[in-house]
Order: sequence, then structure tokens, then C-alpha cells
Amino acid sequence: MSIQEEQETSNAVSAGSKKRKRPDLIADQIRERIVTSGLQVSDRVPTAWVDPEQMGASRGTTREALKLLEFQGLITTKTGPGGGVFVSAIETDHAIRFLDNLFLFEPPSIADIYALRKTLEPELAASVAGRLSAEQFGRLQALINLYEDDPKSADEEYKQRLAELDFHKELAKASPNSLLGFVCRFLLSLLTDKTECRAIYSEPTPWRLREQGINYQVRLLRALKVGDQEQARSIMRDHMIDAEAFMLERAVLIRP
Repeated sequence: MSIQEEQETSNAVSAGSKKRKRPDLIADQIRERIVTSGLQVSDRVPTAWVDPEQMGASRGTTREALKLLEFQGLITTKTGPGGGVFVSAIETDHAIRFLDNLFLFEPPSIADIYALRKTLEPELAASVAGRLSAEQFGRLQALINLYEDDPKSADEEYKQRLAELDFHKELAKASPNSLLGFVCRFLLSLLTDKTECRAIYSEPTPWRLREQGINYQVRLLRALKVGDQEQARSIMRDHMIDAEAFMLERAVLIRP
């Protein structure tokens, strides 16, 4: 497909919607070429693909398009000998932060988030059963150790609650299903961003509920270590049901 044909296609797609700027369209064309050509991370983007004359655009427009792609994490530019434009890979945390911003002013409810967590996290637990390395298992155990003792301040309470979420984040990072792991990490990020959740995490948690949560995770580690997928799935499902009930109950109590 020629540049002109690509431009006409982009314009057709844009018809009836908000008019997009020329640098956005050029960036889309470069991205499409990277995808369809099968370029991999660290591969050099052919000079012709980013040449203003070849693109039928001004140098300023092309430069802005490249800045957009670099901001998105798709490319990186290097100067000097051996320099050029190279394919890059966006960091997972960076991608999640982008998505967080999408929901910044209209965040999903706690119930919305847990509707997905109750479905996905049991499958996440099953996916890592019997697959954890000694190092990964050790990190999970260390996180539990962080919140075994009663907190001595509101700040410590909050840090312990975040450590509990980090336990689930570590499981997500260990999943062989990268898409499942990414979505689970995104849901955790949405929780930590919510103002009412931050207030809940700073409030003292009743001893019985703290013990219950730790018990779930200790039992889960045992199931993961022996590779019992069904047991891991069942424990995590019960854990998510109880966690949702706790969060919804506390959310009502902290409302003014």
C-alpha cells in the first residue's frame, strides 16, 4: 500500500469522528508498518519509513509523529554513529499508568473491579500452580511476612495493605498467560488509585479479618507449591469473595 493509499484509508476511518491531526495519522502509518513487517524490539526502523519526503510530510510533522510514537513507548531514537529509529517495548507499569488515566475521572466502582477479580484471579492462581521458582515463592512468602504483625500506625497499616496487593501483583507477574497477568495487575492498580480504597487501607483492620486474609494466602502458597490447580483456584475464589465483602462493607462505613 502506498503512502497516499494509507492516507486515504486513515482519512476514511476518521470520517464521521473527531478529525485527527496529520502527525497522528503519520504515526499510525509508521506503527502499521512496524506491525505488518514483523519488526522486533531493537530492530532498526527503515529510514524510508520515517523520511519526510517519502512520507509526503514536512520535517516538523514527521518529527512530531516520531515523538508521539516515542512517548507511547513503541520506538526510541538514537543519535550519532549507528543511530536511527529503533523499535522499543513499552514497560508494563507504563502501559498500566496510561490505562489508569483513562479511568481517572470516571473510576469503576469497587463492585465493578471485584466482579472481574472474582473471575480472573482464581484462574491466575491456577495458572501459576506448580510453576513458581524458588525465588518467586520466596518473594511471595516475604510479602506475607510484612503484614503478619499488627501495624503500629496508620502509615504502617496502609503499607501493609499495599503489601497484600503486591502479593497478588507477584502472582500476576509469574503467570505464563501474560494477558491474564496484565489485566489482573491493571485491576490492582485501579484499586490503589481509588480514594475510598486508600481510606479503607489506612483504617485499622479487625484482627479476625487480618488473620483470615493471611490464612487464605498461606493456604494458597501450599497449593501453589504442590501444583494443585483446583485447590489454588478454589482458595483464591473464596479469598476474592471475602475481600469484596470486606471492601464494600468498609466503603459504607467511611462515607461521610
